[in-house]
Amino acid sequence: MKVLNIHERMLNASPAEVGSLIDSLASDNDLLWPKHSWPRMEFDRPLSIDATGGHGPIRYFVEAYTPGQSIRFRFLGPKGFEGCHSYEVIAEGDKIILRHTLEMQARWLVVISWPLVFCPMHNALIEDSLARAEASLGLAPTIRPWSPWVRLLRWALSGDKASKQIAPKKGN
Repeated sequence: MKVLNIHERMLNASPAEVGSLIDSLASDNDLLWPKHSWPRMEFDRPLSIDATGGHGPIRYFVEAYTPGQSIRFRFLGPKGFEGCHSYEVIAEGDKIILRHTLEMQARWLVVISWPLVFCPMHNALIEDSLARAEASLGLAPTIRPWSPWVRLLRWALSGDKASKQIAPKKGN
């Protein structure tokens, strides 16, 4: 099953400011990943080509990285995730867009688990990431509340230990 999943946010900031959010991924001062509500993004070394890691059960390595502009991660797991996901800064005239794209061929049990589990969780996580981007730039974050299904999945998968959705504050 082919999967193409795109999330984006128009940001009132310079390309360099938005690019610095990408560059902060998995660092102690990560300004993009919603680490207060979701498993942290972690790697075996600083952000660079071939750094290997992931978040929660999702494993990947940095396949391409242009500091201040884009990063692409190639999936290593779970089994059946064949593809990549990326963040990129797009300048369209005077508009700056931060885009997250996930492109993969879902195979094996992922054909079933993607639409039921992974996709709703992914969508919530990435929307939280884009809200964190807005807040990190001093903008009012656009919060997309988690659906009842996402809240139920988080509760069930965490053994009732999942945190609630935490809305980032401006400058946070």
